[in-house]
Amino acid sequence: MFIQLTLGTVLMMLSILIAGASFWMMEVWLIRFRPWLARAPHRPKLILVLCIAAIWIMLQMTAGVWIWAGAMRVLGVFDAMEPAVYFSLVAFTTLGFGDVLLPTEWRLLGGMAAANGLLNIGLVTALLVEALRHVRLQQLEGRKGDT
Repeated sequence: MFIQLTLGTVLMMLSILIAGASFWMMEVWLIRFRPWLARAPHRPKLILVLCIAAIWIMLQMTAGVWIWAGAMRVLGVFDAMEPAVYFSLVAFTTLGFGDVLLPTEWRLLGGMAAANGLLNIGLVTALLVEALRHVRLQQLEGRKGDT
């Protein structure tokens, strides 16, 4: 039990570190393109930021799923990568089909993967909202300067 909790905690922390690095990279990108994003036309740029942020989020979530799948494969929980990725994706998204189950000695990892996925979904929602808010505030400040 303690091995599962320790390993699950390490995997969760690694996933959170990836989310933090992702936030930082998004912020760097937004700062770099600030002058361009603040200039009109505004709506197409908001749509562009939304699309880029969504792709960024998918990559971040995919990285989390692969971390869990890789760990489960290395531990020998699954004998092939496909069921490890499938289980990790189903657990990470908290979908929980239940058609692929972990062996009893590793079942705590399933709950921890689901908790990690739930946490990451909250983090990426915050990233999406923050990216759009950041750009929109810049655009509104730019309009004030134009008048």
